[in-house]
Amino acid sequence: MRRTAGLWLLIGLAAYAVLPWYGVAGGFWSFGWLSGMAGEGRAALLWALGGRGWLWLPLAGFALAGATLALARGPRPTARGLIAGGSVGLALLAAQGLVILGNRTRFGLMDGATQPGMGAGALVVAAALLFVLTTGIAGLGRGRGDAFITGMIGAVVALVGVFVFYPMSFVLIRAFELQGGAGLGVSEFLPRFLATGIWSPACLAGTGYCGAALNSLLLGLATATGTTLLGLAFALIFTRTGFRAKRVLRILTILPIITPPFVIGLALILLFGRSGTVTAFVADVLGWERTRWLYGFPGVWLAQMLSFTPIAFLVMIGVVEGVSPSMEEASQTLDATRWQTFRFVSLPLMRPGLANAFLLGFIESLADFGNPLVLGGNFNVLSTEIYFAIVGTVADPAKAAILSLILLSMTLGAFVAQRRWLAGKNYATVTGKGDPGRHAALNPVLRWTCYAVALPWAAFTLVLYALIVFGSFVRLWGYDHSLTLEHYARAFGVVVRDGIRFTGAAWDSYATTLAIAAIAAPLTAAVGLATAYLLVRQTFAGKDAFEFSTMLSFAIPGTVIGVAYVMAFNFPPIEMTATGLILVVVFVFRNMPVGVRGGIAAMSQIDRSLDEASITLGASSATTLRRVILPLMGPAILAALTYAFVRAITSVSAVIFLVSARYNLATSFIVGRVENGEFGIAIAYSAVLIVTMLAAILGLQSVIGRRRLRRADRIEAH
Repeated sequence: MRRTAGLWLLIGLAAYAVLPWYGVAGGFWSFGWLSGMAGEGRAALLWALGGRGWLWLPLAGFALAGATLALARGPRPTARGLIAGGSVGLALLAAQGLVILGNRTRFGLMDGATQPGMGAGALVVAAALLFVLTTGIAGLGRGRGDAFITGMIGAVVALVGVFVFYPMSFVLIRAFELQGGAGLGVSEFLPRFLATGIWSPACLAGTGYCGAALNSLLLGLATATGTTLLGLAFALIFTRTGFRAKRVLRILTILPIITPPFVIGLALILLFGRSGTVTAFVADVLGWERTRWLYGFPGVWLAQMLSFTPIAFLVMIGVVEGVSPSMEEASQTLDATRWQTFRFVSLPLMRPGLANAFLLGFIESLADFGNPLVLGGNFNVLSTEIYFAIVGTVADPAKAAILSLILLSMTLGAFVAQRRWLAGKNYATVTGKGDPGRHAALNPVLRWTCYAVALPWAAFTLVLYALIVFGSFVRLWGYDHSLTLEHYARAFGVVVRDGIRFTGAAWDSYATTLAIAAIAAPLTAAVGLATAYLLVRQTFAGKDAFEFSTMLSFAIPGTVIGVAYVMAFNFPPIEMTATGLILVVVFVFRNMPVGVRGGIAAMSQIDRSLDEASITLGASSATTLRRVILPLMGPAILAALTYAFVRAITSVSAVIFLVSARYNLATSFIVGRVENGEFGIAIAYSAVLIVTMLAAILGLQSVIGRRRLRRADRIEAH
């Protein structure tokens, strides 16, 4: 404890004395601040000596912790002193940052004081104080007395607090805003929350349209059910059948998740819209009247099924693989049929995957913005209502906040239901013991049911994406189908003259997008899987509330997240707008819940005895996590990396307010081209992104590989 705390004190003091305290032009990694260490790149120590006396305050925490290490005798007094030092330092650091906001101050304190947003020095000092605090907590026996565990909990809690709760508070507090901006109060909250337009059940009685909340709830349940069943069907085909074209089927399974915005909706319109290819064919052959059936619940549900089935599959595949063949063999030894083995042995052990896949599908449906916007028609949902409340002709932030709270309440309900369904049961199947490595085959009825459900869906996906590729090579998709390469030339043109020059309009946004995604993806996976490890393997106060908090950014529509980040990080103490860093941060904390849920589902199958055996043999918690647990979580790691990388490329709603001229992303470029009517360039760009993401996913699969739970994965002969 003393050694760890002392090391963090030295790191914090070094950062205080050397690193730039405030953000610097060009960013920290440009190292331009090295030449300006006596100017704007000064460390806190030099700023404090130069007249900014409030920067001495964090040193009180270091002084208290240092005095504790020098004077305290016994582990418990030392631990309490470290907790006090870390807490005091963090509190004073946060106070001076939240009181002085650029050129103004709060609460009538420090009038005339000014300072820009915090930089690398403040970040390292805050981290050092935090880990001094968590080291003290470990010294009191919390987290099994392991500083690594308490430090991880502290880091994740701090990150979620700063980058989820802090920005969301700027939006959600508007729910209590009084009419006319007359301050805050609760008198108008309930009338807004219970408004008829939000909860109206008129569609159920056939007398009108349902409210946005009821529409979102029905759509979420339908989408979650459908995607979970499809994901299970695909996972069973991969793990319990001898289907020959598994590699091709896997590509078709993940294709929808790598689709840029609007493309699925546009493809569905061109197929099933009033003038669509399929609609026209059916009308001509069968004489049916052409309708607008696609616009509304059916179209949105179909688009969401296409978009979110890959998420369910990525969660389910690892869980289905993890069911031990030994248990299935024991069932058949006791004379159970293949159906009974699946029904009473395999399926119950898949419940963590089913529950997490359903939860993710439900939340994704609630928060989905693009599909309802394109295909919704008169079918209003919460996400689109929130968007129009923020950017509509008459902005109504209070309404947007109320709708966001309703959406969160639905998410909380789904979360609680999932926890109750899984509570009190053990799903561990990966125990370290040998097994025959031969999964029980599905009974014929179930096998052909999976084929009947999954293969037509895969064929439909193939047709849809063939049309998308075709659309990039025609002049105007749906009207002029003469072949051309003009769209690719305008977007990705290259001139070889006096060297290679990239003249296409899309190159800048393409390079920026790949760089941001490559940085965000491993960070997202790391934070998500670390959180899953804490939730499954550790016990600490407030664990349930912490687990729900990790889903908060996922449940809120991306538009609200983007607005919240602009409101929170456009001024000190954390100033990040118009930088690449804010894009990385929003992607990490927007997408980490998939890593969390996939990690929880996979880790629930790994027996705790493996951890205990490792620690008994002298390994630390960090070594156990790295050498024992992570190698058994290949599918969860792959799912987290894949989803994070893809979503960083395809996300539009969360970043539409955060992009800048220097950091423009592919999705904002595509949306801009669609708004200008340049569909060909948009589709060509989308096709390039699909190929790029597909190559990246296949590369990740080859690098991570499959987890080896047994010598060979075989399937019982049919």
